[in-house]
Amino acid sequence: MKEEKVILVNENDEQIGLMPKMEAHEKALLHRAFSVFVFNNKNELMLQQRALNKYHSPGLWTNTCCSHQRDGETNIEAGKRRLQEEMGFVVDLQESISFIYKAPFDNGLTEHEYDHVLLGNYNGKPTINLDEVAGWKWMPLEKIKEDILLKPELYTEWFKVIFDKFYEHINISK
Repeated sequence: MKEEKVILVNENDEQIGLMPKMEAHEKALLHRAFSVFVFNNKNELMLQQRALNKYHSPGLWTNTCCSHQRDGETNIEAGKRRLQEEMGFVVDLQESISFIYKAPFDNGLTEHEYDHVLLGNYNGKPTINLDEVAGWKWMPLEKIKEDILLKPELYTEWFKVIFDKFYEHINISK
């Protein structure tokens, strides 16, 4: 299978090229990404536990799903595609905020992403892809915030950044 390419961007999220995903992570180059947050009608967030075979952050808890846009794909199209691939369902998504973060990992790779946060609503049960996802659960935002403070090592870096800096943008109960 051909390796996925990521969209390299500048600090204004303007596309400047394409590069194989692993090479971009090895070189710590800024690239476009998205993070999907799906809530139920009780304002609980569907969390995903990353599969244990992931090349970084295996077994850590994070938002409902995340990945990289493909060349020519909108943020919403990418979010819906990946939600179906990882969690087995699709919902309408809306764009929220975007931000840049950089997180080096122990394996020598670095996530340096221009991350677009997408929000959706769903009240069903996912059909998870076990190649991508080890587990899932619904959790209220306040409980997640408390748990991140108590056990930050259980969560992905980008998820902690979103909760630290952009909590008010994902808290849809306000």
